[in-house]
Amino acid sequence: MSGTYLGMPPFPQAAAVSTENTRLRANLTHATHTIRDKRAAAVRELPDWARLRAAGAAVKDRTLRHLDHYLEQLEAAVTAAGGTVHWAADAREANRIVTSLVRATGETEVVKVKSMATQEIGLNAALEAAGIRAYETDLAELIVQLGDDLPSHILVPAIHRNRDEIRDIFRERMADWGRPAPEGLTEEPGVLAEAARLHLREKFLRAKVGVSGANFMVAETGTLVVVESEGNGRMCLTLPETLISVVGIEKIVPTWQDLEVFLQLLPRSSTAERMNPYTSMWTGTTDGDGPRTFHLVLLDNGRSDTLADTVGRQALRCIRCSACLNVCPVYERAGGHAYGSAYPGPIGAILTPQLRGVGSELDASLPYASSLCGACYEVCPVAIDIPEVLVHLRERVVQGGEATVRGVRTRIRPAKGHAAERAAMRAARWALDHPRTALRAGQLLAARTRRFHPRRLPGPGRAWTASREVPAVPAESFRDWWRRERGGNGHGGKATR
Repeated sequence: MSGTYLGMPPFPQAAAVSTENTRLRANLTHATHTIRDKRAAAVRELPDWARLRAAGAAVKDRTLRHLDHYLEQLEAAVTAAGGTVHWAADAREANRIVTSLVRATGETEVVKVKSMATQEIGLNAALEAAGIRAYETDLAELIVQLGDDLPSHILVPAIHRNRDEIRDIFRERMADWGRPAPEGLTEEPGVLAEAARLHLREKFLRAKVGVSGANFMVAETGTLVVVESEGNGRMCLTLPETLISVVGIEKIVPTWQDLEVFLQLLPRSSTAERMNPYTSMWTGTTDGDGPRTFHLVLLDNGRSDTLADTVGRQALRCIRCSACLNVCPVYERAGGHAYGSAYPGPIGAILTPQLRGVGSELDASLPYASSLCGACYEVCPVAIDIPEVLVHLRERVVQGGEATVRGVRTRIRPAKGHAAERAAMRAARWALDHPRTALRAGQLLAARTRRFHPRRLPGPGRAWTASREVPAVPAESFRDWWRRERGGNGHGGKATR
């Protein structure tokens, strides 16, 4: 499995290819519409959803304002409960820490709970380079791994695959990773799930090391929380002797009372369930129950930089529900791989350029991977104003300027190819600052060049005028007509009948 998105082309190029894949578009349309309809029904059940949403946003904002305090409180609580806390400034350091912890056990295999953080840092590839094999145990992540693929959705990583494709992947690749697929495997969901269950069972019983992320961390007690729908996470969290959890520093909440808010928001927004089928919580280690050794790796990897941006920091509220992906018309047509990141869709378009910076063509293109329709903001359970952040990041891409990248103040060069756009914006600013002068000059120019106006536009405008004509310029302007008919100056006044 490649395990990395490095080297992928900018979003427009990747999307131009993926939108031509009719099977992909059909899979995405069916899946996203099904999930979004179920979510809408689940949310309508709660008359106080708007207040719950506002509460979630408020808790996240309060936590982010005092993030240093709550992280220190968490570290003390985890340590007191028998765990060990490690701090990772970036992906390289996090991978080094996890690799060394696994090597210290003498094991060469680990089982993994579905984790966006480990996908973000490319942990599987780092472990493979160190001679350690990581087995994904989430059903969708297993499909992605067996297919030598990359996740394309936050909640349903294999959303781009249909049942026929999954059946073929199981038949061809399961034997390479362990127990082979049963004879006569069909595309029935129950049959596929049973094949995955049999394949994974031997790994759960054999594994000595588990690797996870966490949906939430409770600062006051040092408790970590994983929510899931299959039970594979609970097997990975309880059976191995050593558990290593890699978690972004923004996943913290101050108290159990705060956690209650998110355990209502997350399931309805993600899986359209009233509560998660499996909610696993653990605090350090307990004699005779669960792993004997617990390590928590707290991951920054650009999050402190994001926190420094007063507009962009709201992206750190994200609880990874994927509701924004399921309503996004761009994601539905382009798919998740086009975003070149572990975080696809609208949230990825604002989170990735902040975590990685906008220095590459790919990252600079992501803020433009949106129509700004606002559907993502309407469904976000923690009220992230994604369109606002997208516009903010587009300004950063076009204008350049100073930004914090990995803790260092860096000057970002304006993106290539935007010189004409910047010139047009400067001209528009002047025109809006001098409306009378600009308007009169435009009217005179339009009137004197009326005979030369084309009915079809050249260049990029050709596609627009292929099915419509450019509106004809009137014989005279409204201001000239007003001056002639009413004797006014054309700049105002009340008409008389």
